[in-house]
Amino acid sequence: MASPGYGKRLASDEPPHRSGDFVHLPQREAAVAGFIDRLPEGAAMDHKTLAKHIAGYGQAAIRSALKALTDAGHLRRIKEKVVRDDDAVRWVTRTYWSRTARSAEWWQEFCRSVRGVMLDAHDDTQGLGTNAESATATAEPGPERTTAYRTLAALGRTDPRMTLSAADCQRLEPLAATWLEYGASVKHLTHALTDGLPDAVHHPAGIAKRRLEDKMPPKPARERETVLSSVMVCMFCDTTEEDEPLINGMCEACRSEDEDDIPATFRPGPRPADVAAHADAARIAAGLPPRSRG
Repeated sequence: MASPGYGKRLASDEPPHRSGDFVHLPQREAAVAGFIDRLPEGAAMDHKTLAKHIAGYGQAAIRSALKALTDAGHLRRIKEKVVRDDDAVRWVTRTYWSRTARSAEWWQEFCRSVRGVMLDAHDDTQGLGTNAESATATAEPGPERTTAYRTLAALGRTDPRMTLSAADCQRLEPLAATWLEYGASVKHLTHALTDGLPDAVHHPAGIAKRRLEDKMPPKPARERETVLSSVMVCMFCDTTEEDEPLINGMCEACRSEDEDDIPATFRPGPRPADVAAHADAARIAAGLPPRSRG
């Protein structure tokens, strides 16, 4: 996770993840995109951190993949000036992710729309229905359905005795949504509605309603922050759109950077077999026999 207030944020509400979301991308970029898509909000997304957790790719490869994803319209970095309830002002830089590839014009409009928005100061580290658990642990009654509705609709998968009708889900949706708003994760909500059930469940909607009301978590006291201003910043450096025009979220220097310009320290080290082969070649060139590995 990044420091509170930083890291990944979702650019917009989107339908649940599907297997063909990134078929338009090359294999490496699709793999990185799929990993990022599953990260919770607030997760660190720099190439060094991602390289530690994505097998098979070094820092240089991840950096190049992030460049391609930015160019394709999935990523943007936005620097925001925010003020909290206690009048404390600070600048934060957030990386916004869109599973749907967006145009440069869409991102510009999104950057402008961030200004004036009031947010919970700790949204990045709380499970409020927009994290990875919420996005994947649900049924698929349609992209228009909320996380609360989808969680209720999926109860029958955890325990068939708690299978709810569409009408039941609609009636209970406001209560479930309040749980998520108060900080409950989808897993927490599901457990609360399915654990410790009686042997015979004759009215699952009635049990769900009683539990949603009786076990409602307390409303958390959260600091609030308002975005005073926002500016697009290069994906790989601190150059802002006020310093120079950014092309698809990147400054000219970072955009034109070739993989050969990336420091060797960002690249994966040689494999042990390659090291051994180079050592043998050097010994043979010096007139010595290759090292025995018996």
